[in-house]
Amino acid sequence: METNMAILMADLSGYTALTETHGAEAAADLIDRYISIVETSLVGDCKLHQRTGDEIMIVSATPDNLAATAIMILSNTSNEENFLQVHGGLHYGKVLHRASNYFGSAINLTARITAKANAGRLLCSSDFVKALSDESRFPLTSIGCQAFKNVSSENEVFELGTRIQNPCT
Repeated sequence: METNMAILMADLSGYTALTETHGAEAAADLIDRYISIVETSLVGDCKLHQRTGDEIMIVSATPDNLAATAIMILSNTSNEENFLQVHGGLHYGKVLHRASNYFGSAINLTARITAKANAGRLLCSSDFVKALSDESRFPLTSIGCQAFKNVSSENEVFELGTRIQNPCT
């Protein structure tokens, strides 16, 4: 059965170059620190679902909690000395949860949005923005309609800033 889910995918800009330059041990140390930051940034029902290389996927039933988590991750990583910048994408839509995995076009669109985000930026779909309980609590700026590979229509995309006003009250 498909259910609505808020999805965040985020990864580290420059991770491949860091691995090539400094080796696997430095890369593994960085990922250990990244996961620690992510785990301490989780808000409400947010759950770190998966990590592949430097990419993480966090899911939540509540877009507000996921937006607050994304902002915390971006803020906490930027406060780390000599740490790579994070970029990520957020979307809200129907997913199928089967055998500890998530499937559906919402997962694919989240990945496409993430790929458009430059270092230090969080981008989210209009579906995500519409699902927020009060979008005025989050700094959102439209960057216009975007086309995505294998997605039939353009989607308006918003940048999620790093300042929040009581996101969880």
